[in-house]
Amino acid sequence: MSAHLHVRSPLVGVSLLCLVGLMGSGCTSSQPTAQDAPSASDTEARTWSPSEAESRLRSAAQRWGNTPHELGGESQSGADCSGLVQSVFSNQFEVTVPRTTEQQVQVGRQVSQSELQPGDLVFFRPGYKKRHVGIYLSDGEFLHASASSGVTVSPLDRSYWQDRWWQGRRVLSLTATDAEASSAPAPPPPSRNATW
Repeated sequence: MSAHLHVRSPLVGVSLLCLVGLMGSGCTSSQPTAQDAPSASDTEARTWSPSEAESRLRSAAQRWGNTPHELGGESQSGADCSGLVQSVFSNQFEVTVPRTTEQQVQVGRQVSQSELQPGDLVFFRPGYKKRHVGIYLSDGEFLHASASSGVTVSPLDRSYWQDRWWQGRRVLSLTATDAEASSAPAPPPPSRNATW
């Protein structure tokens, strides 16, 4: 994208450059072009068992816990939702996923809520043009960078998330034995009265 800005004040120019730089990252990113969208095969590096994937994700949740929300951030000093996803997948699974939510929703294959496995991406539409992403753990919980609470684990069955549910995406390749186990009835979700 190329644009010409005529700015008289250097401070305004710096502010505009910062704003333009942040627009392409985080949870409210713009739609990428078709040629920028990665295919599922770009992100599948190896096969994981759901139990191994969950163990790695729970470990990451402990390390990232209480990291503050920072638009454009992707480290434990501050992260937004898509930055957290990209960093966790890179560090825990050596899998490269794109940086923005709008690009991340194009990788892997779509799965329903009832099919979710550890490592699946969960996407929400919290507002007009806003998108949010997290990583499913197990037992109805997902890891995400909340604008209000920072990096945290939340119950998927809360009405807030259910009302804003968009879709799930399977990025990791899971072992056949654990994939078969996913056809068993899912355990009941955690109580809505749980304290988080």
